[in-house]
Amino acid sequence: MSGAGKGAAAVRLFDAHCHLQDPRVFSVAPQLIRKAQESGVLRFAVNGVSEKDWHLVKQMSEQHPCVIPCFGLHPWYVEERSPNWLSSMKEFFNAVPCAAVGEVGLDKGSHGKEIDFSVQIEVLRQQLAFAKEVGRPVSIHCVRAFGDLLEVLQYLLVSLVDGLKSRYSSAICYPCYLSDGPFPAGLLLHSYLGSAEMVPEFTKHGAYFSFSGYLTTMKPQKAKKMLKMVPIDRILLESDAPDGFPRLGECSFSLVPGDASIPQEQQIQMGDINADTTKLPKETLNHPANVSTVLHYVAKLLEISEEELAEVSYRNATHLFSYPGSKVSAES
Repeated sequence: MSGAGKGAAAVRLFDAHCHLQDPRVFSVAPQLIRKAQESGVLRFAVNGVSEKDWHLVKQMSEQHPCVIPCFGLHPWYVEERSPNWLSSMKEFFNAVPCAAVGEVGLDKGSHGKEIDFSVQIEVLRQQLAFAKEVGRPVSIHCVRAFGDLLEVLQYLLVSLVDGLKSRYSSAICYPCYLSDGPFPAGLLLHSYLGSAEMVPEFTKHGAYFSFSGYLTTMKPQKAKKMLKMVPIDRILLESDAPDGFPRLGECSFSLVPGDASIPQEQQIQMGDINADTTKLPKETLNHPANVSTVLHYVAKLLEISEEELAEVSYRNATHLFSYPGSKVSAES
């Protein structure tokens, strides 16, 4: 563990997307939460990815007031779903009324391209329809499929307009329903790495843009251009732990205790000093406290203070997750 977050406890941070139920870190999750809270990370939106881990997300929510539970079927696991997967997910929402929807999405990357894309789209549509029905925000995974995702959102928007037309005789009656696109509860584009040009299109559909350590894999100038396009009231920060480890030059960061990818003697040597994270193994597990590292990087690219970005992103996440029944209060 390094000195990530030294002095950062003075700011408030909200980890808008992570997976602390992941088997790689579940056994040390309480320790990770404590350390992250010491660095200023006060809340954690923990996203399930399949029927196999929803019970763990529920358990974490019950044990940790700071955990915002999210249930969803990730595109990597759609072909493993049971015939009753959607009914099962709805049962979890009945049992855990404070939950949001996630992680859902589309993937045409190296992993996702092996999975039937038409199935991915159908499962996504079903989950988006459910999120709209229950008025919950939804956390979306999108890899090399941003155009396809926009088409899905546009399809749902058209469906909404058609439904309103059947109820009202004049278009004047329903623009208020469309001010945030088809999802007034909000969409969270997690670990966003899309183009700057896509930002306004997604914003029309009520999207928030969440940034993780994956942003460090983007060319700085491209990342800066994209970030500058995001409305300040739509920026979120996340760890995506145990994935999304930031790859920067020398910086402060936290390591997951017992991470098998890093020899024990190397962990001890790092102690409380800065180090070049690009030299760590690609399998290095990410710690939720590293939201502080993401904060530093994003603030630098946006040319604003870390304090301002921390407060704005915390306020944005609080607004997004303060739906009826949530653990989060809009006044937090």
